[in-house]
Amino acid sequence: MEQTRPERRQGQAVVRGRLVPTSTHDQRLLARQGSSDWVHMDPWRVLRIQAEFVEGFGQLAELPPAVTVFGSARTREDSPDYQTGRKLGRALAEAGYAVITGGGPGVMESANRGACDVDGSVSVGLGIELPFEQSMNDYVELGIEFRYFFVRKTMFVKYSCGFIALPGGFGTLDELFEALTLVQTHKVTSFPVVLMGSEFWGGLLDWIKSTLLDTGKIAAKDLDLITVTDDVDEAVRIILDADRARSQQREEELEAAAAQIAEPQ
Repeated sequence: MEQTRPERRQGQAVVRGRLVPTSTHDQRLLARQGSSDWVHMDPWRVLRIQAEFVEGFGQLAELPPAVTVFGSARTREDSPDYQTGRKLGRALAEAGYAVITGGGPGVMESANRGACDVDGSVSVGLGIELPFEQSMNDYVELGIEFRYFFVRKTMFVKYSCGFIALPGGFGTLDELFEALTLVQTHKVTSFPVVLMGSEFWGGLLDWIKSTLLDTGKIAAKDLDLITVTDDVDEAVRIILDADRARSQQREEELEAAAAQIAEPQ
């Protein structure tokens, strides 16, 4: 049997066999290089990073309101988490949201697949170059491959009105805590973060309460940034309620601005 050649996606390119590099763009960017090599190399990387931002902004600018779903790439199709992800993707699409994932297999595939179950929906995958190849799943309708994690993360936040995290590993935790930090520090506003799976997330929430809160590392109000549920309908309702609140606040701000302009000087 012929051995499968290694393959990797790098942005819009695909490389195979001996052309597959031994490191990723992120690794090379973050490496501490010897002598003064970085002076000559890093300024050129800025142009590639800029190009990734431009490409992402251009492709995603006309998306309808969207929700990002995170979760493990290792989730099997016959698992309850996969079925929950598919149900969630379908429910979000029925509520009028585009569904954004990391574009890979597992939970990401299940949410994209659920969105595709609904006519007229938009299923998006934002992939990333990894040392081990993770292909874009078959249920992504709009897929973008990124070289740099921080560019990809910007796209998740900029084009989503909420995050929903299903059980996952380090990548899911990374995205979860970054989202919570952005909300806590008011870098983003009215941005719900929902954790689906009380049994899976319960231990983490207990630790946050008993260690972070009890030692003063976070405030009690910070716990309100997270909602844990096992109910897909509740998760979607949380997103919808936050959207309505944001729209109402915007209307009130516009009315206040108009009233101020109308006041006699």
